Amino acid sequence: MNATVTARAHTNIALVKYWGKADTELMLPQTSSLSLTLDQFYTDTTVTFDDQLTADEVTVNDQLLSSEAAKKVHNFLNLVRQQASRTSFARVTSVNHVPTAAGLASSASAFAALAGAASRAAGMDLDRTALSRLARRGSGSATRSIFGGFVEWEAGHDDLSSRAVPLIEDVTWPIAVVALVLDPHHKKVSSRQGMQSSVTTSPFYPAWKQIVADDLDAIKPAIRAQDFTTLGETLETNAMRMHALTLSARPPFSYFNGDTLTAMQTVKGLRAAGLECYYTLDAGPNLKVFCQTADVSAIQERFARQFGSDNVIVAHPGPGIQFLNKA
Repeated sequence: MNATVTARAHTNIALVKYWGKADTELMLPQTSSLSLTLDQFYTDTTVTFDDQLTADEVTVNDQLLSSEAAKKVHNFLNLVRQQASRTSFARVTSVNHVPTAAGLASSASAFAALAGAASRAAGMDLDRTALSRLARRGSGSATRSIFGGFVEWEAGHDDLSSRAVPLIEDVTWPIAVVALVLDPHHKKVSSRQGMQSSVTTSPFYPAWKQIVADDLDAIKPAIRAQDFTTLGETLETNAMRMHALTLSARPPFSYFNGDTLTAMQTVKGLRAAGLECYYTLDAGPNLKVFCQTADVSAIQERFARQFGSDNVIVAHPGPGIQFLNKA
């Protein structure tokens, strides 16, 4: 009997970013990183291994992918088959509740959900640490989406040591993230391309490793102490220094657009007016604004006037991977 397993994984937003791989095959990062899992953006993935299939079938958002478009998924399933000693192909159905490739960590939730559903459907019973290692092989940031709340991805030095570790999963701190969808379309420079270019051509990349180490040392005690100012200042500065690597690459490139810069100025204006908030963004133009829940309504209203209410989404700390069914 073929097991069918459905898993749900949420996206995460990196507060201290890694931006660069040390090993592209094992997906080992140059540095450790730290993130917050969000409740509003997630992927549901169902996997069935079927001896009758002659190839993997991958459907995303009701679209059957071509073999070329599904290549990353197929390669990941090969890894699962190898670890589970299975040979049959799989039917994968995924629904992505995240704008794809727009800097909202869609690959993190996608590969975390795939890792969970595929491994269980193949007969494996991995604990969450092992799942985080497996998810990392599909997308580096997926390793963090196995856990909820604040999560650190320890860089490690090999497949066993590079995994996610929860810092605080049950987040009682009243914080929120106001996500601005400024451009939901595919970005021109993928995260993988951008990282590789920054690592190999930015003269400032060696300094980045020390920046990340210092920021991790600052932000982890701030999270434990619920020190919002230190958290915000650290995540905002870390984001801008990451993007400085893209601007200093050769050739230089940027994930910002005009609305990104406008939104950044709005955050600074709100802060000057007494609403404490800070921004971050990954490989895309979409800003994520960190604030405290008491200030959410005022901040949400301000950005709704600026960019339209449909483009402003309020998120809170989210859960780790969930298994929705097993039949």
